[in-house]
Amino acid sequence: MSEIEIFVTGDGSHSLFNERLNETYHSRHGAVQESQHVFIEQGLNYLVEKKHLHAVSILEVGFGTGLNALLTLNEGIKKNLSVAYTALETFPIQQEIWIVLNYPDNNNLFQKLHLLKWHMWDEISSNFRLLKLKKPLQDVELESQQFDLIYFDAFAPNKQPELWNLQIITKVVSLIKSGGVFVTYCAKGQLKRDLKSLGLIVESLPGPPGKREMVRASKP
Repeated sequence: MSEIEIFVTGDGSHSLFNERLNETYHSRHGAVQESQHVFIEQGLNYLVEKKHLHAVSILEVGFGTGLNALLTLNEGIKKNLSVAYTALETFPIQQEIWIVLNYPDNNNLFQKLHLLKWHMWDEISSNFRLLKLKKPLQDVELESQQFDLIYFDAFAPNKQPELWNLQIITKVVSLIKSGGVFVTYCAKGQLKRDLKSLGLIVESLPGPPGKREMVRASKP
């Protein structure tokens, strides 16, 4: 039996349950609405509107189902926004799982996200380039101040504590351009304290349905 199970969340969209970690990939209240709220509305749209951007570079920690990338791709098409998207994922989900997920997949773009080869840049559409890296954040080497926006979507701190310590958060912050943004569903006090200690301006924002808060942090 696979350790990954598909289930339907509160908004009708699929998510996955990892039996080994005893953790879901998204909120049980709604996978799509959670990703849309946290990463698109409070991350991408906030930054693009604030800085009047026509192009954006994004790092996602935790590619997972590919939902955040798909919603970003769809938003980029809608806004005529050029996106360079780097995604980290140590344990990619298998095709027999992602192929049945019920996410909005116009023109098979969701399939393209998953089928692209790892460790090389490729185009999903004329305005969306993707680099998938099958490497843990601890080991990956990326250029400092490279990204406008960080989607920090690792499993929760009590499930993957090695991705939430100060050393790792320091590394992530070093990758953000001046004026860039870090956004995550997590609202733990230690995370907020660490981000503030690294000079970021930290906001506790209303979370998606079922979650009281989320965090957005901006680099001066």
